[in-house]
Amino acid sequence: MGRSDASRNDDIEAAVGDALGQIAGASTLEDLRAVSAGLTGKKGRLARLKAALGGIADIEERKTLGMLVNEALATVTGAVAARENELVRTSLAARVAAERIDVTEIAVGAAGSERRGRLHLVTQATERLEDVFIGLGFRIAEGPEVESDFYNFEALNMPPSHPARSMWDTLFVETDPPGSVVLRTHTSPVQIRVMQEWPPPIYAVMPGRVFRRDTPDATHMPVFHQIEGLVIDRGITFADLAGTIEAFTKAFFGSDFTSRLRPSYFPFTEPSAEFDIRRPDGSWIELGGCGMVHPHVLQAGGLDPDEWSGFAFGFGIDRMAKERHGVADLREMYSNDIRFLGQFP
Repeated sequence: MGRSDASRNDDIEAAVGDALGQIAGASTLEDLRAVSAGLTGKKGRLARLKAALGGIADIEERKTLGMLVNEALATVTGAVAARENELVRTSLAARVAAERIDVTEIAVGAAGSERRGRLHLVTQATERLEDVFIGLGFRIAEGPEVESDFYNFEALNMPPSHPARSMWDTLFVETDPPGSVVLRTHTSPVQIRVMQEWPPPIYAVMPGRVFRRDTPDATHMPVFHQIEGLVIDRGITFADLAGTIEAFTKAFFGSDFTSRLRPSYFPFTEPSAEFDIRRPDGSWIELGGCGMVHPHVLQAGGLDPDEWSGFAFGFGIDRMAKERHGVADLREMYSNDIRFLGQFP
């Protein structure tokens, strides 16, 4: 008398359970390979069950049990692969931990005391600026340094034929079509991304690194840092812009400093202005540009200019750090000369 279907099903389930237990118990890749060979080889339990199917006379019964055996083999094979990945990760982590080398460089003072490194001047300035703007109610936003032509130019009211594009010497990324991808020339593309992704009202600042084809000199670098601010709300006016600039000036520089706005031109704002900071000694320094967000830019950001208005401003962080610390040559800040960097706590 042949065995019942239920009995054969029990044999298959028992074989799978035993196989999974052996796989889980393998503690090394070598052990797992040996277990796998025993389970899936011709002499394995499931292989014997599959071979025994030939003795079943009923075709439908043989077909059903064959499918169950194949599913069981697939389950075992998948468990072997999963355990192998787990053991590989564990082995790699153990190897990394064993071969880890501490390459921390410690500068030792004249008296033998250890001195730890410090944040770069630009990083210090960036973090201080972020703290000031967060205190004024702004949020921090970031965007990619490699940008499309749309975000870097077109969405900012600078179509391909716009003469304002000549104001920036652009570094292009090799792509097809040529000129469609650039290293961003300013942080203004983040404004478009924020308008597209954040529901208004928007109060945000965007610090980041930018790239232009500038020859390094005392006041220019081909890679430098900017921070831009964007406010979008109902009823925003130029007076709100002037008040924000003044509030920032006093919060960042101190109550003895003040600001002024001078008419200027930028394609993405209208009207536009340059803003200067007056030192306590009465001298003025130019800091950056600002203005009311152009309606075309609002539309590119997916906002209705009849409902929303706003202003934007931006300036160079490197120049801020240079002025704050009295650095004569911007290139010194990137020389990595410890004699220079050691002057600034």
